[in-house]
Amino acid sequence: MVERLVPDELWELFQRVVPEAPLRPQGGGRRRHGDREVLAAIVFVATSGCTWQQLPSASFGPSGATAHRRFSEWTKARVWAKLHRLVLDELGSRGELDWSRCAIDSVNMRALKGDLTGPNPVDRGKYGSKIHLITERTGLPLSVGISGANLHDSQAMIPLVKGIPPIRSRRGPRRRRPGKLHGDKGYDSSHLRRWLRRRGITHRIARKGIETSQRLGRHRWTIERTMAWLAGCRRLHRRYERKAEHFLAFTSIACTLIRYRRLTK
Repeated sequence: MVERLVPDELWELFQRVVPEAPLRPQGGGRRRHGDREVLAAIVFVATSGCTWQQLPSASFGPSGATAHRRFSEWTKARVWAKLHRLVLDELGSRGELDWSRCAIDSVNMRALKGDLTGPNPVDRGKYGSKIHLITERTGLPLSVGISGANLHDSQAMIPLVKGIPPIRSRRGPRRRRPGKLHGDKGYDSSHLRRWLRRRGITHRIARKGIETSQRLGRHRWTIERTMAWLAGCRRLHRRYERKAEHFLAFTSIACTLIRYRRLTK
């Protein structure tokens, strides 16, 4: 089970970003579970959607409480963000990222009350959160963020574009700006268009009352497919985490698994 959820290639990458285990100068205490077993337990929770209490510890070794505690430690140490960037660097160095045409979109889900939640205007005002995403031409996630469900999509574009890390290329310097960015009418704003032009990014955003979003379908279907891939991580079907950083961590894990599958093709 552990080797299936965390293959050798993924484990080698994770070892480059995980912090060293703290030392016990006084000695004693329980034996610390291995990082690979704990990572497998976290991936199982992310993909199966089970709670920490339902984690089958007999299959992994660590209990749900232990896995949750390590998950919180690694989230605080920004391990998932580092792994996100490391996998992107690996893809970029192999020439697997196509920057010529990127797309931006978001998806809503219901949530318990907590950080970065809000009444969803399209779900009878029930509390929810929103995942914002930018993908490159083939649908690989470049930047991800979360917000309350009541945040307008246009307000997330600038932080999301700025959140694209400088990624290695097969040749030349690192890159972090797409050649063209596609978006639906939710991003229709003259301010955003000017902001993109100043950064040398060509915009292709549907205009309200002028053109239909369907005209962008032949290019935007890739990000819609990526949203379907994210749904493969059942922990994202509904937000249970009260802490925003924990929900963002599960979103980053889902995006990393999507990119890792491309690495191993």
